[in-house]
Amino acid sequence: MQPRKTDLARTALQAHRAPLDMRQRRLLILCDGQRDLPQLTALVGAEASAMVIELIQAGYLVSAPAVATPASSPTAPAPVAAAPVSTGVAAPVERRRSLVAARIYLLGILELQRHPRAAALFHALQQVRSDADVITGLHTALEALPALTSPGYAERVRQRLLEVLPEAHAAGFAPSMAGAVPV
Repeated sequence: MQPRKTDLARTALQAHRAPLDMRQRRLLILCDGQRDLPQLTALVGAEASAMVIELIQAGYLVSAPAVATPASSPTAPAPVAAAPVSTGVAAPVERRRSLVAARIYLLGILELQRHPRAAALFHALQQVRSDADVITGLHTALEALPALTSPGYAERVRQRLLEVLPEAHAAGFAPSMAGAVPV
């Protein structure tokens, strides 16, 4: 099976308005109809098959049969697609969390903003070295983001940041940010 994006997926990727986490967005980008499930699993991780199923059910992907080689029969792709799907759903997935990943994500978001305040926050966050200063910089940037973008976008950025922050640091973000950004 070689999943490919639907019009809904293209719209979601362009508008940043879909309720997708970073890994789902990354998988949608990679699903171009050219890569099959084993290739996607190598790029995204063991949970790729389960995420493909979720995205197909949500209407973001459609499954296209793998291109058959002249030596294979037309029914050969069906067992290949069934095997990874059943193994991907059974295995629980533990996501990697990292302060570095959170910092890089927020630097990318700030870089996309066309505002002098965002540029100043970008440079300040880029220059910090200690973990405590990184946490302070992340807090400062998240608190300023609603004034630079829409509140809905700022909330989605906050939620995605909480997905990659180590749990010890994420706990410190949730209470302070809950009141700062309206849902």
